[in-house]
Amino acid sequence: MFDYEMLRLIWWALLGVLLIGFALTDGFDLGVAALLPFVARSDAERRMVINSIGPTWEGNQVWFILGGGAIFAAWPFVYAVSFSGFYLAMFLVLAALILRPVGFKYRSKKPDPAWRSRWDWALFVGGLVPALVFGVAVGHVLLGAPFRLDSDLRAFYDGTLLSLFTPFTLVCGLLSVAMLVLHGAAWLSIKVEHGPVHDRARAFGTVAAIASILLFAVGFAFVAWDNIGYRIVGTVDPLGPSNPLRTTAERAGGAWLDNYATYPWMTALPVLGFAGATLALVGIRSGREVLAFAGSSLAATGIIATVGCAMFPFILPSSIDAHSSLTVWNASSTQKTLGIMLFVTLVFLPIVLAYTAWAYRVMFGRVTAEAVRTNPDFY
Repeated sequence: MFDYEMLRLIWWALLGVLLIGFALTDGFDLGVAALLPFVARSDAERRMVINSIGPTWEGNQVWFILGGGAIFAAWPFVYAVSFSGFYLAMFLVLAALILRPVGFKYRSKKPDPAWRSRWDWALFVGGLVPALVFGVAVGHVLLGAPFRLDSDLRAFYDGTLLSLFTPFTLVCGLLSVAMLVLHGAAWLSIKVEHGPVHDRARAFGTVAAIASILLFAVGFAFVAWDNIGYRIVGTVDPLGPSNPLRTTAERAGGAWLDNYATYPWMTALPVLGFAGATLALVGIRSGREVLAFAGSSLAATGIIATVGCAMFPFILPSSIDAHSSLTVWNASSTQKTLGIMLFVTLVFLPIVLAYTAWAYRVMFGRVTAEAVRTNPDFY
């Protein structure tokens, strides 16, 4: 039905959809957890915050799993290099994410305030650390990962965990935190009853919205004026077999902005990122919660799509051997594999989306202090 070039493009777009889906769903879970110690001061208030995401956080994690699965199946070279090279960073993320289910299940097992406080901080770590590391990792990908491929396509990674953290990657990490905290604050403004928690969430959401706008602008300045970017040299065969050693690439300062000059429609994506954060700020300040959540969702969509389209066709460039860089055209699975996976996706993804929409509709409504005190099913 589709030729090899189109299948590669479709799966590149689907990978972006899955990453955005993860940011829009589990992203507000991470943001709410990062806000927990600051927006809630009493045990009842903290239980309200926890139960605002309690019914949905497990289902939202599916998007993270689907993203990893899509990389494994559609982009095996990318999976092999990134999951082995970024092993320590991913271990840090997984260790933090493990704190979340454990914190939810064990926090209220004992009435001891010290016990509950420790688990509240564990939930905070489980929200903040993944948000930060995800952003740092994206920044590292933009700079180029320190890997190379030998003639047998074996990957060698020369980086360390500390090498992930540079001024640019920290800006990206802080942008990720601000973006998800904004999303979490917008979610809390919808899900908790009007009162102190609601008001504090709006206050922190205001700060996060302004920080998102400023950090996104700083990131753009880094890309425009620093030596950041890669481009392919020579011709590319979009229908050719997957072999990263067939690509000739070079490091080129500011090259990540080339696509915006070649395809002017792409400029709508960073505009969407800035406009979404501004819309969220307006919604939070005016008390229009749905507008705030819509704005934070648009901001996350615009920021993530901006990165993906700026890098196209690169998926994982190499900073030590640009010719080993992995692209849409040289790192995919076979045409048959992509075709079968696309058929399965077209069948099951609508089912997942329909069930998710139904679940959110069933669990719609604000969490109240009275419900926390009387509902035995609450955390």
